[in-house]
Amino acid sequence: MTEPSPLKAWQEMQRGNARFVAGEPRHPRQDVDRRAELATGQRPRAALFGCSDSRLSAEIIFDKGLGDLFVVRNAGQVISDSVVGSLEYAVAVLEVPLIVVLGHDACGAVGAAIDSVALEAPALPPRIWRQIAPIVPAVRRVQREMTVDGAVPAVIDADRVGREHLRDTVAELLHSSELISDAVAERRLAIVGANYRLAEGTAVPDVILGAED
Repeated sequence: MTEPSPLKAWQEMQRGNARFVAGEPRHPRQDVDRRAELATGQRPRAALFGCSDSRLSAEIIFDKGLGDLFVVRNAGQVISDSVVGSLEYAVAVLEVPLIVVLGHDACGAVGAAIDSVALEAPALPPRIWRQIAPIVPAVRRVQREMTVDGAVPAVIDADRVGREHLRDTVAELLHSSELISDAVAERRLAIVGANYRLAEGTAVPDVILGAED
């Protein structure tokens, strides 16, 4: 199997998602022969960093099989040292040409971050707070944008917050990793930030770096 370019790797992901949305998945590379083939090593076609939400099973959403995706997930797709290190491993050692950062609507971590900015919000357990704290800047920005004549909105648009946080996540990944930002600059790697729509099953790109025509 030839190594895909960053653009072709993203197009493969899009085709797999389209099959999933249409209800026509092929479930490729999920048999005994594939399992045996991978016993001696892996060569994934892309890395995916996404939310841990149980509805975001990457291989199902993109109709992939064993060994196709190098997957890193946590609640709210929040950048951390372990996330960056894992993605650097995918780029430097496994030589993936693509990182997909996948957010989604109705995200519980985004909702918790929104709830946390209320004046009388109850304190969260420390580890949960540390997990959602990186989402709060996106909440504050959207809150400011929705404020009219000093009137703070009663309800903050969660979808807007999710999109802002997705963009923040891609920017923070590039800022945190010279290895990854250099690979994008050299066009060896693409990063696509996409939002997954739960009801439709579509992964809609919002940020595309290095996978342009």
